[in-house]
Amino acid sequence: MMGKEPTKKVTKQEKVLTHLQTYGSITPIEALEKYGSFRLGALIFNLRKEGYDIETNIVPKKGYAKYTYNASK
Repeated sequence: MMGKEPTKKVTKQEKVLTHLQTYGSITPIEALEKYGSFRLGALIFNLRKEGYDIETNIVPKKGYAKYTYNASK
C-alpha cells in the first residue's frame, strides 16, 4: 500500500471543538450521545487551556452545564 497516508484518529476533544465551532454550544448530554464523552468538563478545561473562549452557563431548572463557544473573542 504505497502512497496511502495513515489516517489520524480524531480525538473526542477535536470532535467537541468542531461541534462548538459548528453549532455554537454543547451540553454533556449531547457530548455523551454524539461522541461518547462522559467527561465534557475536562475536555472544555483543556480547550480553554489552549486559548479557546468557552463560557459555562447552568441550564435553569435542569442543573446541567451548557458550554458556549465565543469565536469573536
